Amino acid sequence: MAAENLNLKNYIRSIPDWPKKGILFRDITPLLADQAALDTAIRELCDGFRNANVDYVAAIEARGFIFGAAVAQTLQAGFLPVRKKGKLPYKTETIKYDLEYATDTLEVHKDAASRDANVLMVDDLLATGGTMAASCELLEKIGAKIVGISFLIELTNLKGRDKLKQYRINSVIKY
Repeated sequence: MAAENLNLKNYIRSIPDWPKKGILFRDITPLLADQAALDTAIRELCDGFRNANVDYVAAIEARGFIFGAAVAQTLQAGFLPVRKKGKLPYKTETIKYDLEYATDTLEVHKDAASRDANVLMVDDLLATGGTMAASCELLEKIGAKIVGISFLIELTNLKGRDKLKQYRINSVIKY
């Protein structure tokens, strides 16, 4: 099948009750294993941002890294990893944010992006939007300008988009 005619939903495996009862997990590994599907996904993650003068693509640990680095290469931009606390070796900027029943911390190197650099945020999944909202705030703390956010999958019923209203959002697959 030609890459431009692929339905990427056909490459997402739905696994009920994982990692716990009541959750329908969207497994991206079949998509990653298929060269044409992966190529299509990367191309569609870039849609709408090819002329956005993207200086850097920032992605969130860990699955976001898979797509973020490929999008950065496609857009001829640098790549910025957003990591969990304690994973970066140099001076970091940190943000704490709320999860459903806890808090978490994300970090980026303080000198990761030059002031006013155009940054495209990329991740595999938009659920409730909290992690991406915190990541955008973190990049803005170091002076970056968020030009948009691109997700492979958006779970629309969780309304994560509501936390990201101020940003331009691209979602490749919606459930």
